[in-house]
Amino acid sequence: MKLIKLIKLIKLIKLSEVINITGLGRSCIYNYMKDGIFPKSVSQGVRSVAWVESEVQDWILDKIAQRDGV
Repeated sequence: MKLIKLIKLIKLIKLSEVINITGLGRSCIYNYMKDGIFPKSVSQGVRSVAWVESEVQDWILDKIAQRDGV
């Protein structure tokens, strides 16, 4: 039952939404992923990827914490 509740909380978002949320460009997102400083995408098929929304939000919160010296 707990697994079902967890799955309901997970949302995958496409690149266009990641770009809108973060303000980063496509190439920057992929470079950050390659460097290990941005969440990795999840394959949805042969030519489709998405990101876990909460991981992108956590990345943003980490950037804010770094800015504030937390």
